[in-house]
Formats: sequence, C-alpha cells, structure tokens
Amino acid sequence: MSSETTFGQNSWLVDEMFQQFQEDPTSVDEEWRELFEKKGAPKTAKGTSNVSPSKEGASEAKTDPKVARSTAAPSQDGRETRVDQAAEVGAKKPKRAASKPKTSPLDNIGNVTVEPGETLLKGAFKAIAKNMNESLEVPTATTVRDMPVKLMFENRALVNDHLKRNRGGKISFTHIIGYAIVQATKLHPDMNKSYREEEKKSFAVQPEHINLGLAIDLPQKDGSRSLVVAAIKECETLTFDKFVAAYEDIVERARVGKLTMDDFSGVTIQLTNPGGIGTRHSIPRLTKGQGTIVGVGAMDYPAEFAGASEDRLAELGVGKLVTLTSTYDHRVIQGAESGEFLRDISQLLVDDKFWDHIFESLGVPYSPLRWAQDLPNTGINKDTRVMQLIQSYRSRGHLIADINPLGWEQPGLPKPDSRDLLIETHGLTIWDLDRTFHVGGFGGKETMTLREVLSRLRAAYTLHVGAEFTHIMDRDEREWLLDRMEAGMPKPTSAEQKYILQKLNAAEAFENFLQTKYLGQKRFSLEGAETLIPLMDAVIDTAAGQGLDEVVIGMPHRGRLNVLFNIVGKPVATIFNEFEGNFKAAQQGGSGDVKYHLGFEGEHIQMFGDGEIKVSLAANPSHLEAVDPVLVGMARAKTDILKHHEGREDYPVVPLMLHGDASFTGLGVVQETLNISRLPGYSVGGTVHIVVNNQIGFTTTPDSGRSSYYATDLAKGFDCPVFHVNGDDPEAAAWVAQLATEYRREFGKDVFIDLICYRLRGHNEADDPTVTQPIMYDRIESHESVRTRYTKDLIGRGDITQEEAEIAAQDFHDQLDSVFSDVKSSEGKPSEQTGITEAQELTRGLDTSISEEAFKRLAASYAELPEDFTPNKRLKNVLKNRGGSFESGDIDWGWGELLAFGSLAEQGKFVRLAGEDSQRGTFTQRHAVLYNPENGEAFNPLDHNAIESGNHGRFEVYNSALTEFAGLGFEYGYTIANHDAVVAWEAQFGDFADGAQTIIDEYISSGETKWGELSSLTMLLPHGYEGQGPDHSSARIERYLQLVAEGSMTIAQPSTPANHFHLLRRQALGEMKRPLIVFTPKSMLRNKAAVSQPADFIEVDRFESVIDDPNFVSRGNQKLDGANHDKVETILLCSGKIYYELAKRKEKDGRDDVAIIRIEMLHPIPFNRLADAFANYPNAKQIRFVQDEPANQGAWPFYNEHLRNLVPDMPEMVRVSRRAQSTTATGVAKVHQQEEKALLDEAFAK
Repeated sequence: MSSETTFGQNSWLVDEMFQQFQEDPTSVDEEWRELFEKKGAPKTAKGTSNVSPSKEGASEAKTDPKVARSTAAPSQDGRETRVDQAAEVGAKKPKRAASKPKTSPLDNIGNVTVEPGETLLKGAFKAIAKNMNESLEVPTATTVRDMPVKLMFENRALVNDHLKRNRGGKISFTHIIGYAIVQATKLHPDMNKSYREEEKKSFAVQPEHINLGLAIDLPQKDGSRSLVVAAIKECETLTFDKFVAAYEDIVERARVGKLTMDDFSGVTIQLTNPGGIGTRHSIPRLTKGQGTIVGVGAMDYPAEFAGASEDRLAELGVGKLVTLTSTYDHRVIQGAESGEFLRDISQLLVDDKFWDHIFESLGVPYSPLRWAQDLPNTGINKDTRVMQLIQSYRSRGHLIADINPLGWEQPGLPKPDSRDLLIETHGLTIWDLDRTFHVGGFGGKETMTLREVLSRLRAAYTLHVGAEFTHIMDRDEREWLLDRMEAGMPKPTSAEQKYILQKLNAAEAFENFLQTKYLGQKRFSLEGAETLIPLMDAVIDTAAGQGLDEVVIGMPHRGRLNVLFNIVGKPVATIFNEFEGNFKAAQQGGSGDVKYHLGFEGEHIQMFGDGEIKVSLAANPSHLEAVDPVLVGMARAKTDILKHHEGREDYPVVPLMLHGDASFTGLGVVQETLNISRLPGYSVGGTVHIVVNNQIGFTTTPDSGRSSYYATDLAKGFDCPVFHVNGDDPEAAAWVAQLATEYRREFGKDVFIDLICYRLRGHNEADDPTVTQPIMYDRIESHESVRTRYTKDLIGRGDITQEEAEIAAQDFHDQLDSVFSDVKSSEGKPSEQTGITEAQELTRGLDTSISEEAFKRLAASYAELPEDFTPNKRLKNVLKNRGGSFESGDIDWGWGELLAFGSLAEQGKFVRLAGEDSQRGTFTQRHAVLYNPENGEAFNPLDHNAIESGNHGRFEVYNSALTEFAGLGFEYGYTIANHDAVVAWEAQFGDFADGAQTIIDEYISSGETKWGELSSLTMLLPHGYEGQGPDHSSARIERYLQLVAEGSMTIAQPSTPANHFHLLRRQALGEMKRPLIVFTPKSMLRNKAAVSQPADFIEVDRFESVIDDPNFVSRGNQKLDGANHDKVETILLCSGKIYYELAKRKEKDGRDDVAIIRIEMLHPIPFNRLADAFANYPNAKQIRFVQDEPANQGAWPFYNEHLRNLVPDMPEMVRVSRRAQSTTATGVAKVHQQEEKALLDEAFAK
C-alpha cells in the first residue's frame, strides 16, 4: 500500500502502527486493522525491525506553548461586565513582543552539554530524515508577503471579549489566518493541487475538498512527543464558527490521544506556525503528496521601530506585521498563482465581508472594526469626534447590545441603522485606538485613549443590558441614569449568586414538576423566561429595603402559577389541589375561575436586609392587559389609605405590571393606562413594568405583530426609561430590577424592563409551535435553560460545586414531591357552586336622609365662597340657586347628586368621582369644581366643607383623560382595594362605556363570583332619547341586564333628583358591596318637572325602587283618598325620562283610567313592590311596558322574560316601544319626533 499520498509526513506513524499490528492485531484501533488487512504493509516497512519512538525529552515541542494554549476553549469563568474591569483592560497598553525581561543568550551557554559521537536515528527522527531526503526530489519555490495584522489584533480582542462574557472560549490568530487560507484556496484552487507519477506518467491531482493540515505535538504512551499533521476535512464547506469547532476538536483529541487514522490522512494544504517561537519567516520542505505549505511568522512591529515607545508608535500609526510564506510544488503550481494567493490572504485579513462573516457566525451582536488609512486631525477636532462617539453610544448603544438569548434577529423585523456606533462614522480609525483624547469627564477622567473609551462604552451599553434613556426630557433624570449605567453592574457576592440560583432552581423545578405530574394540563408555563422570578424578587426586595408598604402585581396568565408560588407565596398544596380539581371558591357559592387567573396575597422578607413588604397579585381574566388599569387603581387606593390614615407623603405602594411583548404593542388599553400614569387623579408614583418578551404572540412573530422595532417603544413616548435585558443573564436582570425600582423611587415615574427571553413550549402545553416557527424552535430545542447555564457558570467560577448544585435542585424536587403525595392521598372536592345571591347580606332599614343642618351647610358651601376666590359670572344663577335651595326648593338633578356626594364626604367618607369632564359635567349641570377666572385657580366647595367638618372625609372630583377602558378599570381597581371609599365613574355619554366592555364583562359584573372581589363601584351612564342620533341616545340598558344574575349588580334608572340622592347614599352606607349601574338623564337635567324639594332629602329616609302614580298613591304605598283606583284599566309600566312624557300626555288627555308606575330599580327586580303597585288597581286589564328603546333593546326583553315568573297573577303585559332595530336610534330629528308621537299614541290607545 502507498502511504505517501494518503498520510504525507505522517508515514512514520503508519509504520509504527503496522509494527504494532504485526505483534498484536488487537492492540490497534479497528480502522487501522481494516487498513492493514486490506492493503497490507506500507511500502516503507519492508520487514524492518520495529521503529522505536523517541525517548522523553529527545525532542522539543514543535508548537509554542502560548499558541497551544490559545487553541483551547477555557472553562467559563463568569461574565465580567463591570465597566471598571473593562476600562482597566482597555487602559492597558498593548504588549510589545520585544519587551521581555532583559536576559542574554550567553547566560545559557553554561547549561548546554554536548556528547560527541554518533546517534542512531529512530522513530520519528528517522521518518523526518527520510522525508527530508525525499523532499529533495520535490522542486519547490516560495513566495513571501508581509501583511498588516493590526485589524486582526483589534477584532480578535472584540470577539474574545464577547465570547468570554457568553459561551466561553476564544479564537486564536491561527484560527483567523487558517480560515483566510481556506477562503483564499477557494479563490485559487490550484494551490490545493498535488503532483503524482504513475508508470512514468505525470498527473496534477485536484482534490475534491480542501483538507487543511495542522502540525500538532502528539504525546506518546511512554511520555515522549512526536509531531503529526492532522487534517480539518472539507474546510470549504465550513463557516468560521464550524471551522473553529473542527480545529479545536482536532487539537483537543490530539491532547487526549483520541485522533483516528482518518484524521492523519488526506491533507491537501498545510499550515505551519514557526512564528510561535519568534521566527519572522522560514521556508518549510514539502513531502511527497503535498502541493502547498503555508508558514506563519511572528507578529511584530517592523524592525526599524524596535526602539520606539508605545505612544510614539500610536502617534505615527505604526502597526504590527506578520510574514506569510507559501512554499509550493512548482511542477503543478506557478509562482504568480502563489503570489496572488498570498495577496488575497492579506486582503482578507482587512476585508469587511470577511470580518462581518466571522462576527455573524460567532453571534457577536455588533460590527467589527474596519481597516482604514490613518486620517489627519483636520476639520472637526478629533476630541470632538470622540465626544460624539460617546454620545452615540449613550443614545443608541442598545442597538448592538447582546440582549437576545437566542442570538438572532427576528426575521422580517427591520433593524435600525446603527452606523453612528462605528468609529469610522466619526472620522476615527483603528490607528486612533491608542491615542489620547479629551473626554470631558467621561469615566471620571479628562483624557483617555480611544481604546479605553470604547472599552468603557461597550461595557456600559452593549453587554447584556441595553438602556434607552437619552430621550427623557429632564436632565437630572438623564444624568442619574447615565451615572449608574457608566459605573456598571457591581459583581454580586457569592451569597447573592447562590440566592439567584436558588430562585432559578425553584422556578425551573416547579415547571418541571407540573409538566411531569400533570402532563397535558394547561398551565401556561414560564419555561424559557425563568429569569423573571429573580427579576421580580429583586424589584420586591429593593422596595422592601426602601421601607415601602406593598408591591401589587398585575400579570397575564403565562407564568402566573410560578409567580404565585415563588413570589407571592401561595401554598403549593393549594395549587396542586386546583390541578386535582379541588377548587375552593373565593366567594360563597361562586363560580371560581381557572387556576392561572387567580390572585393571592403574601409577604416578602429581605434575604440580605431587615425589610419586609406585603405582596399581592391581582386576579385577572384571559383578556390580556385588561388588568393594567385595575392594578394601578388598586395601588392608588392603597396609597390614598396610607396617605390619609398614616400621613405618608411618598408613594409607598409599588405597582409591578407584567406584559407580554405581543399584547403590550397590540392592545390599546396599554396606551390608555400609560397616559393616565402621571395625571393628578391617577398617579401612583410610578409603575415598574416588565415586558416578558418571549418574541412570539401565540403563533404570531413580531414582524406581523408590531410596527416598532422594540416591543417597548411605546414607553418612550411617555418619557420613560427602558432597560432591555438578556433573559439568560439573571445577574443582569436582578441589577436592572434594582436600578428600575430605585429610579421609580427617585423620580416617581414609570420604568420599563424588557426581559428578552423565549417560550420553551407552545402557547399552551398541548400546542406545537414548530408548525409555525420551525427555525425559532430549532434554536430553542438546542438551547440550555437559564438555570443550567447559570449553574455551569457558578461551577466554572468555583462559587459552588456540582454536588451542591445537584443537592439543591433535588431537595426542592423532594419537597414538591412530598406535598404532592399528601394532596394525592387526601380526598378533596370542589366547593359547591350555588350562586352568590346569599353571599352578602342585603341592606335593610338604612336611613339615607340628611339633617336640615347638613343640608344648609352644603348649600352654604356654594353661597359662601372664600373671600379670595372670584367665581365666574356665568355661574351666578347656579351659585344663587344652590345657596338658597333650602328656602326656594326645586332642586335639580346636578345639585341633588352633589348633595349626596357632599353629605357623604361631610360624614367622613372618602368620595371619588371621575370621568370625562366630570368636574363641570358633560351637560354643564354639575359644577362640582369652580374656577377663578382671574387666575384659573380651582375650588371644590363640597370638598372644602368636608375638610372643615373634621371627619377626615374628602370629595375629590377628577376630569379623566379621554379614556373608557383604562378609566373605568382604574376606578374598579380602586374599589376592590378600598371597600369604604365611595367611587363613581361617569361616562360622557352612556354608550361610551362600550369602550370599556371588557372591564364591565370581566370585572364589574363577574369579579365577585369568579375571584371573590367585592366592589361598590357606581357607574353613571347618561341615557335618554332626545333625537341626538344612534351614538348619544342609549347607554345599552339591555347589556347590563343580560350580564346580571344572582344580585351581582344593582341596576337603576331613577326619575327624581331625590331618589337618585337616596340611591347613591344607600350604595355608600349599606353593607353590601356590589356595583351600582345608574342610567342618568340628559334632557331631564333641566326638566322643570324633574325636580325635588328639601323635604325629599330630609324627611324621606330611603330609596324607592318603585314609584306608583302620584295621582293615586302616595309615598309608602298609601292610596290617596278620593282617587278612583277601580277605574284604572291600563297600567303604564316605565322607567326613566319617558315617565315625564307619559305624565304630560296623560294630564293633557285627562286620562284617569290610566296609572303610570315607574321602575326605579331595574335589578334586582323589585317584584314585591311591583306586585303591591299592581294590586292598587284591581280592575287593570293590561300592563303596557313603555320604553323609548327599540323592542330588542332596553329593559323590555329582560322584564318580558322574568317578571311574569316573579309576579304570577299580574295582568297581561304587552310592549309599547319603537320597532326592533339593529341600531339604537334614528339619526334624523324629525323621524325621532314622529316615532315618539307614535309611541305615546300607542301607549294611550283605548
């Protein structure tokens, strides 16, 4: 068999293996046995005696130890992200190769010993001598070229700095040069040829692949070393990262003696590195079967600059060179080809595309430095250019930050231009790196080299945290953030690291346990985003250290169970019972909800401090982001309680709001909630937002889900800072959490953390995401969990041992398993769902009147304004009428309502009224807050009266932003956090509440039965048909009646100011805490018939759910003497404004055979009161249910379905209304008038 063309200079190894095979065939690997059995002995063997390997120490290593070390992937020794560490490295001057300790070669002469005589060459030495003799037959030539390596030095340093912080390892100069050789060989395939003769015929052999040979010192079994050449196969198919991996694989296997026969064969072009021992260049010999060998010399400054200082070299722009030699077989390769080959290698080492590929293949998130000629310091001074570069990093460094754990850019999502982060954009080059510039105090220095500037900037702004804050308007805020970002993240202590690991262990173990024990059950796991747990923990821990009172959390369903357990402290046994179906309703008889919608309350105690703080998680529906305004309302309510009762002036309740990336960008309630965040009636001193950015929304990727680059771009419009953090770095996440919480405390503003992570499974556990995101999930499949990565990191740094990590994880699993076994062994069952009707006691016998003195005080608050307050002249009559209302009577709706709110505040209640234009009132009817026309100063007379009363009550009235969803959600949240407050939300028009339908459906109507949330919220919805068209007529009574059951809400449409007054006071003073929906009037606000007298507020002591016809029956269901009840044959049953039109028509027509009964409370249906009213007219033959609304709307459908069942002996009931319509009302005033006339005609038809 021939070995020279297959194994080249490794032929000695083949001989050795053959001798070993002859002695014992089983002593060599199977592939060697197969080779020798098929091919026989190698030609070089010829039955010679065994070749003895060289003795230990007989030959020196052929690869410099420094070079050998550089090829090994070191174990991860942790992420170094402190700016001062980076600055220290950046500030160091590049080491000169010549600057070694001054020792004389003569010092070693005495250590050299020589033994005269002859030595028999054996083993590798004999093979080398043989190869050298044979090489004399190869006609070679050598081409030499010097190449600049400054760019390679700088970009290699950038790459290795990135690798050190992430996956570990580093690249060597040989990696880069070797890859450049491969690329140049692809451009010059002739350099890959070899020469072969057969039967006196000459052949130029063109191999199919480029197999790059590496010279490696191979340790022998007896401890001696021999030089072999191993091949990296098919190099032309490898990207740079794959090439480095193949290179390292060869070197690593060589070190442990795992190289195989295949590794030694097939070398087509070889790389040798005499530069490792300082040789500038040498001319190696070619052995048979080889076509080219490339030698890499030492890298150093030109000899003429050997005595120049570093500063002088930087000033002159002198860089290091490397000499490459190409020794080739002149029989098949020509000199010009070799010269062009080296030229292209030289060009590749400074080529943009070459370096772009290296950076991209290794996942370096920023651009490489570029080769450029040195530029003179003309035009704009370079000091100024450096300052511009610094500012660019501060404002846009986040664009190249390493924040995506998957190491990719979302396909289809356009990436912003980040060229202003390149030094060449600012007229700087690599030759400026070691020059000193004025930096204006950056990093605490006045001058700094560009290298140190870049090191500091990259460490501050491009690692695992990308910060956006330069858009903030306030200079103090920007400076505060800048100082902390540029100081860098302090390295956590060992105890803090173990604490973070404990949190990750708990997060991952919890999910793994549920996945194993409850396979297939939906839980919307946190997997892929487990860093959220230490992040949230850090927010809460920081708040506890600040002496705050509570953190209230709002979040979607993903990861909720994990947060409930690991953050809020919900007992795991309770969670397991919920998985078992043993659900315990939060409200007696309630329906409950799925386990990943539920809330809980707990307490957090600082691990490294003495603070403690309450923690609560708000319940929420599946409707993403709907909880946002509810959460903020809860926080405001809790804050107001502490402010009013404990006198706190800060904002001691921290809202911690979690979002998904798709929902945050896609749902409008997010914008609505952010918009109210700094308004006087809604501010909570800032919310900490965490966007759990798993880069997908169900199956929709960002390129289809948002038009902005970042998921958090909306936040910048509200002047908020944003921190993008890599979800695989829990230490960075914890630091950012602390920073965000401190910012919120310092400036009282919202702050955003964009936690970029991934979703391990589908939208739910039964969903397969690979159908729609195959590439993304291919990456996720091979991506280690953050706990695994962090554990390896700590072990690599020596902070914990592998055994300690395994014990901690197993202990946690064992604890879960123990609880699980207990739950399984117990016989639980779900609570009975009998309805919530009896869950709260009805309010009975409550006196809702006020005293005459109270009435007069409230009236006086408008009559006797402060001396320094000048009222608007246009309000003269309003102030006069209210001030004299006790004497003059005729109290209109606006004043009657204010009497209710003002009297409650005077009694000590905290009253809050909010809505669009609620201070004045949409219809200019309220005037709760007056404005001084001379200076614009506001004055709330009834709030002033409440303060003066000394009962700690308040009456706060706020004009809300133009919002329904967030506005109503906020007020609902306020009520569930403060049950004693009187809270009313007013819609500008009743149908505007349609924009808050999610809040109405998911919270107001059903929050009690689902989650046990008690709310006494009052909704004021203007309603009435006055010909204003489809959009301002109906508040959609039918919708609320459709939603209500089990007494879950009170729905009313009072017809007098006094009855509205008593309704509001009953809602505020009663024991039952359920929402009140009031359909309030519009035209009736100024209807002179729709007024009340002082006695109705003072002498009448309750709300009337039904008002009988005053021509026949007085208050208290007392029949009037002289009225002919028996004559009544028709009862008109109505509600609201239509009553006054019916009464006017009845009086006009003189119809004493008709009685008009008003339903003031639509639900719960006052069937007893109605039955009593019907009984007052024994000869009534028909009840006509009269309503303004179309037949398919209003109260009719509900009453038609239920009233007969509740009042079985009632007369026949028929409908009188507009025809059924798909809209609420006509948009033509004339048609409206015609419809109204027809309706009245039908109501009084005989």
